[in-house]
Amino acid sequence: MYDKLMEIYDKLFEHFGPRHWWPADTSFEMIVGAILTQNVSWRSAAAAIDNLKREGILSIEGILSCDPVSLAALVRPARYHNQKAKKLQSFCYVVAEEFRGDLDSFLSLEMEVLRKKLLSIYGIGPETADCIILYAAEKPIFVVDAYTRRIFSRLGFFPEKISYDQMQRFFMSHLPRDTALYNEYHAQIDALGNQTCLKTRPRCGECPVAGHCYAIKKFTQ
Repeated sequence: MYDKLMEIYDKLFEHFGPRHWWPADTSFEMIVGAILTQNVSWRSAAAAIDNLKREGILSIEGILSCDPVSLAALVRPARYHNQKAKKLQSFCYVVAEEFRGDLDSFLSLEMEVLRKKLLSIYGIGPETADCIILYAAEKPIFVVDAYTRRIFSRLGFFPEKISYDQMQRFFMSHLPRDTALYNEYHAQIDALGNQTCLKTRPRCGECPVAGHCYAIKKFTQ
């Protein structure tokens, strides 16, 4: 299974090239982006981050010092702005109160402890938590999402209704615990799902892993 997964990875990498993901200048910016991009495109999240930068509050202290109404207005491009403002302040409050504002100390927690802590924070679910662990804390956990489910069910690896935890266990049991590999593999999967293996009318003729696909006949007949 390792060889097959790596063959797919190599074909994706050759097709898309290195993705340089997650796009952020700091770990904190990455975390803010992970929260803001929930249920929206990255472009929308990036617009909200730009607003926070312009106001000079892209920091734990800055977000906590901003009143919720003003913060919600700044993150409006990312939609669900009232909820996301609350999520950002909830995360920042935990780091400020329990880790004296030291984000590095927070991120240095042992991986399972960090994941449990993240999942206890309002608005952070498994995918967001795992993105933070992989891309900000740089610990080896495989991030899966709707693109992963769509692509690898079409490739015949598992059923479309598989759970998040089951998908994650599949990859982590068949690939080495390698942060750099997990980082790039997730980015490649998202590139394929976003650009080629679309939910409807996938661009099968452009797909670098079409030769592995069990569902291609469904979309090309």
